[in-house]
Amino acid sequence: MPGKPENAFLEVPGESAWEAVCEVAQSLTLLKEQPMSRKPTVLVDPFFRKMDEIFSESDLRRLPEIVDVVWGRSESMPMEDAVEALKEAEAVVCSSWHYGNVLYEAANLKAILTVSGAFPLDLDYDYCFANGIRVLSAAPAFGRQVAEMALGMAIACARGIVDGHLAMQDGTEIYSKEGNVGNFNLYGKRVGLIGFGGLARSLHPLLEPFGCHIVVYDAWLGERYLRRQGVTPVPLEELMETSQFIFVLAVPSDENRALLDRDLLECIRPDAALILVSRAHLVDFDALTELLHAGRFRAAIDVFPQEPLDPAHPIRSAPNVVLSAHRAGSVKEAHWEIGEMVLDDLEAIAKGLPPQRMQRAEPELAQRYASTRVKGNRSS
Repeated sequence: MPGKPENAFLEVPGESAWEAVCEVAQSLTLLKEQPMSRKPTVLVDPFFRKMDEIFSESDLRRLPEIVDVVWGRSESMPMEDAVEALKEAEAVVCSSWHYGNVLYEAANLKAILTVSGAFPLDLDYDYCFANGIRVLSAAPAFGRQVAEMALGMAIACARGIVDGHLAMQDGTEIYSKEGNVGNFNLYGKRVGLIGFGGLARSLHPLLEPFGCHIVVYDAWLGERYLRRQGVTPVPLEELMETSQFIFVLAVPSDENRALLDRDLLECIRPDAALILVSRAHLVDFDALTELLHAGRFRAAIDVFPQEPLDPAHPIRSAPNVVLSAHRAGSVKEAHWEIGEMVLDDLEAIAKGLPPQRMQRAEPELAQRYASTRVKGNRSS
């Protein structure tokens, strides 16, 4: 405690006025450091998502208990109203940043929570990082669901399940071992994962019961880190040449467009399956289509360069291919997990704590992500 000055204030019973002033000052400092007890003001504008799509009934009731909600409707908030609201809001829940330069007038803004599954594109990340504005993505909500679908599609592809079903419907089925020519199982196989982010980390434990040897290529992760996760890092070409199951799981970036070009696709073994579930951005899709029509390998595909897919696109008629209309993550459980994550992180922010559930944009990576919104597709 500072020493008492010579011209101390009047004495109070039991202590000097100077000591009393110091105690009051200390109390005020502690009060300032504590999170405010009032509820933060949050603009909730999730369009194209719907409120009851991402929030369960219980979470819809919980939301206004945590924050003061502005808007909170499924339809898009009128831009003029949204811009004005953002000038006072402490957080915004949205599908994308489409509010323009009001970012620079949002003096109270602490967090941008995006519910699309990707980080927003038209956002000044440098400004956000410099001004303590957290940018959060709901991408982790889709990890388990996409991983589950990827595993199912891989098995369906390798075991010929879809073709077998169609043959039964047509009355052209072939029984027993003659109906399994060319098919193979997953147990004990060498599995290659391209990318070891959220999707791969969700898939990894699902593969453990099959006793697979898992190799990984990820340009953003170090070898020692990957080995500590229980996987073997390898060069991309080696992965393509030696893996019997190849899962394309990487987040699209400016650096990996058409990463799997014709030369690498031609390295795939004839008894292998390529499972594409992150984004078509990573693959030379024309070359992939040609090679599949030539019967070079098998594939399971959930994502396409343009969605909806052209009805006349030749990939539709390729043999030994399992196709899905970008459905891997789009299930109720994933959407409600978005709402749970949003609520949990809003609650943390309201308490002056860092968010834990949603994926945080990192300064080193935020502006390296490529657009993940393909034409005509607005949901995951």
